[in-house]
Amino acid sequence: MITSRLKQLLEQSGVRYHGIPHLTAYRADHTALAAGLPSEEFAKTVLVKADGRLCMVVLPADHQVQLETLRRKLGAETLELASELEVGQAFPDCETGAMPPFGRLYGMEVFVSPALRRGEQIAFNAGSHDEAVRMSYRDYERLAQPRRLQM
Repeated sequence: MITSRLKQLLEQSGVRYHGIPHLTAYRADHTALAAGLPSEEFAKTVLVKADGRLCMVVLPADHQVQLETLRRKLGAETLELASELEVGQAFPDCETGAMPPFGRLYGMEVFVSPALRRGEQIAFNAGSHDEAVRMSYRDYERLAQPRRLQM
């Protein structure tokens, strides 16, 4: 299921996108496989707390967040992964761990790995563990307005 707020953003913006139903998967690399997509094109969304504020980090499914490196690049004194409770509260219309990478829909800043720009397409969870969305990376960047950050 694509969340209603994501669907509204995509449709009001007039961008082309495709919903991709797939077998239920809980890890981004497994989701990419279930959806028949390359893992370097599938974005995972990780929620972190930088000096107490929630931020979204978006990177390829087969990459890992290096918290200490990210903390330094953000200029934060503290950086930690958000708890499952914090994720659930920040994304009430999403299944836990299936957040779409659009921070503006949830009032938070987005940091994206430039590794995702290598491809013309980006795919990501649409709010559930059994449907993904695929769209052009250019449209994603225009709508999400992420800050590029080498992670």
